[in-house]
This record gives sequence, C-alpha cells and structure tokens, in this order.
Amino acid sequence: MDPRLSYREAAVRGANPVGLVVLLYEQVIEDLRRALAAVGRGDVEARTREINHAIVVIAHLQATLDKEQGGDVAITLGRFYDQVRAGLVEAQCRQSATLLEQQISHLMQVHEAWREVERSQAPQAVAAARPAPPLAESGARSAQGWSA
Repeated sequence: MDPRLSYREAAVRGANPVGLVVLLYEQVIEDLRRALAAVGRGDVEARTREINHAIVVIAHLQATLDKEQGGDVAITLGRFYDQVRAGLVEAQCRQSATLLEQQISHLMQVHEAWREVERSQAPQAVAAARPAPPLAESGARSAQGWSA
C-alpha cells in the first residue's frame, strides 16, 4: 500500500471540518503540480486526469459552502472556485504551464488562510480536551486557586 495514501486516510479520519478543507486544498494543489509536471513531459493523458481530479475536488469544496451561515465569505469563496475552475479549463485547452502555475499560486494563498484558521482553532481544541480541575473535598475549587 502507498504510505502517502495511508497517511492521508488517517489524517482525514482524525480531521475536523476546517482540517478537511485544508486537506482538500492540499489535494488540489498536489493534483495541479502533477498536471504541471505532465505538461513539461508532454503527457496529455496525465495532465487531463490531474486537472479533472482537481476540478472535482474544487466542485466538492464549492458544493459544501453554507451560504446562509457563511454569508459574504461563502459567496466570495464560491466566486473564487468558479474562477479557479475557469482558469483550469483554460490551462487545459491552451496546455499552459503558466496558467497552471497561476492557479496553484491562488490556491496556495487561500490554503494558507485556511491553515491560519486551523491554527487559531488548535488552542481551543487543546483547552476543550483538558480534563476539568479536580474538586476540593469541600466543593469545586475556584478558578483563582487552580493552576496547571
């Protein structure tokens, strides 16, 4: 079995929703890097396969947007996904490494923003996983008297 696939499957099973978005971005970027390499080799079949997979993943990201809760951010992301897909179709038609590189760059910028969201949630997740402070014999300890 491919160790990268095993690692990715384990990461998906343990990921929270933001973590899943980060993983999907990483998949799209990886697909497009492979497509870029295929352009360099003149491998039309591999380029097409990788771009098509990236488009499917982007469609999944777009389909899961919650425009009611996400508001303007979700609407903006929807437009971004439309733009990336259009750029990928153009890159495919023109067999353009430059256009693929542009889409990778755009995706990496948004990926980094999602990573920031993920990092900002990490302290909250650690705090939520900490056990509650022990109870004193006469009742609960005050927050001031507790130190970790």
